Amino acid sequence: MVWIPGGRFWMGTNHLEDAQPVHQVEVKGFWIDRTDVTNEEFARFVQATGYVTVAERPLDPKEFPSLAPEDLAPGSVVFTPPAGPVSLEDPLVWWRFVRGASWRHPNGPNSDLQGKEKYPVVQIAWADAVAYAKWAGKRLPTEAEWEFASRGGRDRQNYAWGNDRNPKGKWMANTFQGHFPDKNTAEDGYPGVAPVASFPPNDFGLYDMSGNVWQWVSDWYRPDYYAQLAREEIAKNPQGPSDSFDPQEPGVAKRVQKGGSFLCTEQYCERYIAGARGKGDPDTGTNHLGFRCVRRQ
Repeated sequence: MVWIPGGRFWMGTNHLEDAQPVHQVEVKGFWIDRTDVTNEEFARFVQATGYVTVAERPLDPKEFPSLAPEDLAPGSVVFTPPAGPVSLEDPLVWWRFVRGASWRHPNGPNSDLQGKEKYPVVQIAWADAVAYAKWAGKRLPTEAEWEFASRGGRDRQNYAWGNDRNPKGKWMANTFQGHFPDKNTAEDGYPGVAPVASFPPNDFGLYDMSGNVWQWVSDWYRPDYYAQLAREEIAKNPQGPSDSFDPQEPGVAKRVQKGGSFLCTEQYCERYIAGARGKGDPDTGTNHLGFRCVRRQ
């Protein structure tokens, strides 16, 4: 882990509506994992505890009364690029529920983790991340802690490494190049998830705080939360709102995700930029979603 000294910073970005207004925040010092939790680290947790992730459990027929018994089989959500250009209005065109997908089989039952011990563990629901963190004597970071750490001291800049997306023509994070979502040209060297620490660290020595896989944090998601914090001159150690609301899906409570992933692109999702926010159903993992942990002492 890396020690992050406490300090003040400007949280958020003017590039995205739900990350405004940019506001001042102060956080106390904390330790944070240098990389995302890897497959080999998560495997040790599962071996020690026998833990079964959400994606490995059958769907509850009480929650899905309209589904046939065979449709309740365990699985998770996998990015599935279409054969050609499609409208970007409906993300379901490139996402599908795959039976047998889990952290052990991130892209479906025909995939595995052979040779991927150092890759970030994915297909992790929020509760899975919390369970691992508790076992490890840690916790999930707050959104404010995560963003403070991700910036590496580069306050109010567009990226974790500065304002230039590709300094000297170099890709600094694992994102999507080409034509989204059907053709990733992988100019950065990776068409999908990359091993942790494949790109340069930020100025705090942290890897993959931008791109590769999204990371769960502890906060509930509300698009109006930053406006609440901005009423204070300096928001000190914010812990997130007490509940969740997403106007796009009012009935689904969501947690914040940070950092973006290998699917982020200027064509559709720029949320790998510093200060951006993502959101997700806590019960749903994907093959571009993982986490890292923090602790105070």
